[in-house]
Amino acid sequence: MVTTDTHPYSTLKSWLGVAVITASLFTFVTTELMPVGLLTPVSATLHVSAGVAGLMVTLYGISAGLGVPFIVAWTRRVNRRILLSVLLAVLALGNLLTAVSPNFALVLTTRLVMGFANGVFWAIGVSMAMRLVPGRLAARASAVALSGISIATVVGIPLGTLLESVTSWRATFLIWAGLSALVFLAVTVVVPSMPSENAVPVREVFRLPLQYAQLRLVMVAVTLYVLGHFGAYTFIRPFAEEHASAPAAFISALLVTYGVGGAAGNFIAGYTVTRNPRLSFIIACAGLVTAMLLLLTIGHTRPGLILAIVLWGVSFGAANLCQITLMLGAAPDKFEAAMSINTLGYNTSIALGALFGGWFTDRLGVDSAVWFGVALAGAAVLVTAASRPKATAVVTEEELATSG
Repeated sequence: MVTTDTHPYSTLKSWLGVAVITASLFTFVTTELMPVGLLTPVSATLHVSAGVAGLMVTLYGISAGLGVPFIVAWTRRVNRRILLSVLLAVLALGNLLTAVSPNFALVLTTRLVMGFANGVFWAIGVSMAMRLVPGRLAARASAVALSGISIATVVGIPLGTLLESVTSWRATFLIWAGLSALVFLAVTVVVPSMPSENAVPVREVFRLPLQYAQLRLVMVAVTLYVLGHFGAYTFIRPFAEEHASAPAAFISALLVTYGVGGAAGNFIAGYTVTRNPRLSFIIACAGLVTAMLLLLTIGHTRPGLILAIVLWGVSFGAANLCQITLMLGAAPDKFEAAMSINTLGYNTSIALGALFGGWFTDRLGVDSAVWFGVALAGAAVLVTAASRPKATAVVTEEELATSG
């Protein structure tokens, strides 16, 4: 990834481009996680259990994770603006098909295909945002782009839940199909031509963990905390309904609260991550463990639910930004390829987390899915704390400016 201070784009065009990348991330994240707030109505309409409905997240994550190293490598000579446009077109069509699907099998097939587009976006999106601005501002552009996750959790996912409560889950996906199309148009108009840089063949992508020891450690920790998070968070609606008799409107507000926490966590980590990303990541994962334990102990009350979810959002928002910085510190000269490996581990962990969480929920109750999350997030803390920090683990804005 080349980020220099001799920059071809004006300040306005640069940050408009970053804003569109952020909007793209918002659209992808809301599409991926929309089923979290819609599990109950989807399962009722399509006559499947809540655990089976969670496969909408599982299959999406499997294709996003397993396909990304190959697709990114095969498209390594494709202009990144063109590639992003294609990904958004797939997203729009997929949301449309989900909205009109007559059965759960077609929904799962559609989500499987959409997952490939999601995975490729994660591999190229952050690096595109960083390339749009001068090198000294690359870290800031990365943080702005990643704020799309927080915006999705504050606005997108709760809005989807609210729309479902006044219309239907099908109408919700139909609206998101239109939103995906609008972002597609914005990319074609605003984002400048961006020839591929720093992409490598498939065989070299899979060699990266062998070449970079720190990258292996980061990926183990990321896999653990993402497994734990999504194993529990995917089933937050059934948990709230079962333990606190929470109606749909309260769950929407709860998800907004989670998103506000995520935005705060992203903001806080933006200041701490350039100083000590490893410690910041450890604290964030410890926060996840604490939040889930609070959910289990005081989550039967609505104030308890809110407190646990706020801490959960803050911790997860911070962990996401920290792990991106740790990835760049582990392989700064091959960031896009490293992000392919990261996306493989991250999205596969989303899929397996939702799968395992669904298994625990259907067989042992929804509390067991939260305990699963506690165990895995706790393991991420232990693995990171036990590893020896490398000099490359601390990535300042000056180092970001010269990476590539």
